[in-house]
Amino acid sequence: MAKTSRPRPSAERAAAKAQPADKERYGAPALEKGLDVLELLAGLSQGVSQSEIAQLLGRSLQEVYRVVMVLERRGFIQHRMGEDGYFLSNRMFDLANHYPPLSRLINMATPLMHEAARAANQALHMAILDFTSIRIVAQVDSPAPLGFRLRVGTKSPAMETASGRLLVALQAPAIRNWVLDDLRRNRPPEEAEALVHRTKLIGTRGYEMVTGETLQGITDVSFPLIDSSGLAPAVLTMPYLPAARQAISFNEACEIAFRAAESITRMLGGVPPKVSFPLMRIAAKRPPNRLG
Repeated sequence: MAKTSRPRPSAERAAAKAQPADKERYGAPALEKGLDVLELLAGLSQGVSQSEIAQLLGRSLQEVYRVVMVLERRGFIQHRMGEDGYFLSNRMFDLANHYPPLSRLINMATPLMHEAARAANQALHMAILDFTSIRIVAQVDSPAPLGFRLRVGTKSPAMETASGRLLVALQAPAIRNWVLDDLRRNRPPEEAEALVHRTKLIGTRGYEMVTGETLQGITDVSFPLIDSSGLAPAVLTMPYLPAARQAISFNEACEIAFRAAESITRMLGGVPPKVSFPLMRIAAKRPPNRLG
């Protein structure tokens, strides 16, 4: 009887590769460890040491050490000033800027922003969340002789801006809690809790408004851009600057900005918030002390 020949190792590998259930055996262990570290840090609100990373991932310190060193050298993770733990750096944000969905969002929104700016006679900008800050990723000027603008790339603490508080209010719970926990660590308790409470109210009413926070006399009005997940990848903000001869009223300008945000939201597959006009005007100069 002829013996059945056993497949050679290379043939075995090819056969195994064809089986979906066995795909995991052809992973890249070092890469997977690096991704595990990034995903872990993305879900934490405080820095963690190498030994804590190893413990949380169920790996040995020796397994984690080289991965952490490479991620730090490549700029994906970093230490904060005065702290021993590791955090994600802005390197992920830099990569995200080249990611098609963000480019698609900017390209989609910019024509509508220009149209709304002309109709409202006001400047508009779009912001995204960057760690515990916001970053301006698109901006259009007002056609009026005088106006207020933020440069593209400008970065500000999220909880100190209308755009940032609205963004935080409409993030997944893990990200929202991460930012709010950072706020509690870095602000006096009464001020921090007031801002946390304000953020909850913003999430309910679907917009944020504040006067005199960015610059005296300017009212920042911010509306969310919501995607199919029900979360806000970005917000559209109008820094309303009143003029002596104003052809477009404040309420009209707010509704124009909202309609632009509403159109962008629908293009993203999201459902815009239900907002009634005229908006309740919140005239607080210091949001932590006035929770309207």
